[in-house]
Amino acid sequence: MAETLVLIPGLACTARLFEPQMAALGSERAILVADHTRDDSIPAIAARLLQEAPQRFAVAGLSMGGYIALEVMRQAPERVARLALLDTSARPDSVEASQDRERLIALAQAGRFEDIHSKLWPRLVHPERQADRELQEVVLGMMRETGVDAYIRQQRAIMARADSRPNLPSIEIPTIVLVGEGDAITPPEIAREMAEMIEWASLVVVPESGHLSTLEQPEQVTQALRLWLNKD
Repeated sequence: MAETLVLIPGLACTARLFEPQMAALGSERAILVADHTRDDSIPAIAARLLQEAPQRFAVAGLSMGGYIALEVMRQAPERVARLALLDTSARPDSVEASQDRERLIALAQAGRFEDIHSKLWPRLVHPERQADRELQEVVLGMMRETGVDAYIRQQRAIMARADSRPNLPSIEIPTIVLVGEGDAITPPEIAREMAEMIEWASLVVVPESGHLSTLEQPEQVTQALRLWLNKD
């Protein structure tokens, strides 16, 4: 029987981030979307996921979701059958990135939550998708659904995340590292670094996609995930 697929969204994202993939793959296997809104550390989020997931499962995380997926591998590697790291990084937060996060948290606390979206949008998607109003509304809608309090918890968790690079060589399950070729937040060289450190990993670079590959190029991402899920 096919393993349950656990999907982990990114910062200020909900299940809608994976809507195309859930629609395409849901008839083939059970799919769960992890709750990453209630805890303020990556280890706590991963522990909650492990409590709610079946004994053995495949896990795919995008951006912040990838940080959590790597923590799941740290806490319970024997329970993970397959790993997908989408538009993410194994590195810890840089000083500059943490400073940027503190500024965004300050905006949220000052009642300017939606200003964050306009500041981040140019870096979130491929240049050719900048004017895509429908996509922009989906992203803004996910942010509103997440809310200020959960957003701040997520940012604090991301800032304190561990360096996962030392653990990568020990991963010995079918793994896909996927990245949009125009990802300005976790660019292809970061994905390549991870793929080279995981012996069982395949690297997929998605053309004409930025950081939100599952929504920007849903068919290509779904195809890549289907191949990964069916890999012996």
